[in-house]
Amino acid sequence: MGVKEKILIVGAGLSGAVIGRELAQEGYKVEIIDSRSHIAGNCHTERDEATGVMVHIYGPHIFHTDDTEVWDYVNGFTTFMPYKNRVKTTSGGQVYSLPVNLHTINQFFGKTFRPDEARTFLEDQADKTITDPQTFEEQALRFVGNDLYEAFFKGYTQKQWGCSPTALPASILKRLPVRFNYDDNYFFHKYQGMPENGYTDMIERILDHPNITVTLDTVFNRDAAEDYAHVFYSGPLDGYFDYELGRLGYRTLDFERFTYDGDYQGCAVMNYGDVSVPYTRITEHKHFSPWEEHAGSVCYREFSRACEPQDIPYYPIRLVEEKAQLTEYVARAEQESGVTFVGRLGTYRYLDMDVTIREALDTARLYLARKAENAAMATFLHAPL
Repeated sequence: MGVKEKILIVGAGLSGAVIGRELAQEGYKVEIIDSRSHIAGNCHTERDEATGVMVHIYGPHIFHTDDTEVWDYVNGFTTFMPYKNRVKTTSGGQVYSLPVNLHTINQFFGKTFRPDEARTFLEDQADKTITDPQTFEEQALRFVGNDLYEAFFKGYTQKQWGCSPTALPASILKRLPVRFNYDDNYFFHKYQGMPENGYTDMIERILDHPNITVTLDTVFNRDAAEDYAHVFYSGPLDGYFDYELGRLGYRTLDFERFTYDGDYQGCAVMNYGDVSVPYTRITEHKHFSPWEEHAGSVCYREFSRACEPQDIPYYPIRLVEEKAQLTEYVARAEQESGVTFVGRLGTYRYLDMDVTIREALDTARLYLARKAENAAMATFLHAPL
């Protein structure tokens, strides 16, 4: 197949790699640039030399999906090993299982409830005066009552988001189910696992195509876009416009890395619900690869705070102030031609890895379809608002 037009992709993470691969296979010459010194973005992994542990450099990424095509896609580039995310939390000097399940409820209240008894008990605990929860706190009080809210949700949420749960929308808590059985698998999804040799190895394989070139340590310059038929931009939406309307709000993470000779906590993720503990959780990375054995251990304490200009943005805040600013940036983006904004940063949305891949596949296919029709490519596949 002959080489077609040149495509520029900004960002060598999941979005950029998948779009690049799909277009390269159709004969497009794809150039991918990234401002960092490595590929794979925030899901970058590398093996620790001293312990041999596969470390998730920017915090743990656990693959889970119900999308069969996406599952088959990633398994086409690497072997995914079975992995179940079983999160624990330390609260009030005790260790409990998350999400809140029958064992958590029985342990916390010192009971031996059956499922129907626990359901009735929590309904009695719930604040029934709240008929239309608007905030995170109202949603929690309506769902689980004050005691479980104080133990498992209030302090952690306050640390994670840097504000009172009364200032957060109720929709955030809808992602935290309560279970009336003993299932402590954090995710419900049909497919769950970890890439055998880490995410960076997987993305390296996705990028391994003769029509793809990758250049690292390279900052995007809008003037360079004129040399390409189209640009797929997975950097920060506000960054594309040099932050002319101000910076969109993000939370970032600081990691305090430490090693341990042995098994530090016996699980991959231990949350800390008490607001008196400054970090949100400790992750022990060898437990993310349970098929491997390592004597030593690499752990991260995670601290959440407001994102400053020099920081790596993690979680879009998307409260009222940010949404007003986002509206202005989206309007400006819609006036651009020859560029499509993709991924978590490009669309200012929190996206799990499987959704990122799904949207990248759909974006590449839409581009090919629009080219076949000689029609303009969309600025956004999914509007950020």
